[in-house]
Amino acid sequence: MKTKLLWIQGLACNGNAHSFLNYPHMEQFLEDFTFVHHPIIDASKTLSEIVKTYHETDILLIEGAVAEDFNRAGEEIIAVIERYAPNVKKIVTVGSCATFGGVFKESPYANSSGVLFHEETPVKRFEAFKEKVVSVSGCPVHPDVLVNTLYMLREEIALRLDTFHRPKEFFAYTVHNGCTRNEYFEYKVDNHRFGEKEGCMFYDHGCQAPFTHGSCNKILWNEVNSKTRAGQPCMGCTEPHFPRPNLFVTKKNMGIPQYLPFDVPKRAYLTLSGVTKAFKISRLEKRLFDV
Repeated sequence: MKTKLLWIQGLACNGNAHSFLNYPHMEQFLEDFTFVHHPIIDASKTLSEIVKTYHETDILLIEGAVAEDFNRAGEEIIAVIERYAPNVKKIVTVGSCATFGGVFKESPYANSSGVLFHEETPVKRFEAFKEKVVSVSGCPVHPDVLVNTLYMLREEIALRLDTFHRPKEFFAYTVHNGCTRNEYFEYKVDNHRFGEKEGCMFYDHGCQAPFTHGSCNKILWNEVNSKTRAGQPCMGCTEPHFPRPNLFVTKKNMGIPQYLPFDVPKRAYLTLSGVTKAFKISRLEKRLFDV
């Protein structure tokens, strides 16, 4: 029997809905799941039908931030969620806007936020249903992570969740883990231009990979690439405070990055930095600066 999905949108740019379409095995996915409604994919019900009348659903997917005075098809989005939430088996927040508020948390709509969080702060709007919520953050969401989460929910596999209800299977480690530029990071060899194959982008270009939870360098996008592999800094899009100002700048205090990798004491970092910077790794630097 197919699992019934209902995908509704709050304040959203459609980015997650489009990212989902990049899932490489969509034909197999649609053999196991069916959409009661989806904003792009053909489904059995229109938006007007699902907001006016309840339709049986197994998993409710919410894309975009939610706000008190934001409507879909003439119905407040909060009222639609409250109609379905008590009856579904699980609720999945799709993307960082639905999880933390994202780019819409500063919108003019009243009390705009994610479903359970405004950045890191819990919100009480849907507290009665929070045990049903599984968060899949990202801007946009990684299609493989979303689909794998849905299959685990379909098979009733117990998910280990972090503080923000994200599955630890995909968010227990950082984007830095698995980055092909780790050796450059270790020896403080900077990359000074985007798109280059070598060099670290943490020290000058604001790469957030050492303190961003995600699987981008383990589960590649389109099974091919990731931002850091392509020569673009990680923007920290799975984290509560995304997007931060000056995305491609590393803020420093006296030459030391203001934000250090998770669980690394500043004194230990300074000691390690002093030692590694003293090394001259010609093999690395030659590749980086050869023209």
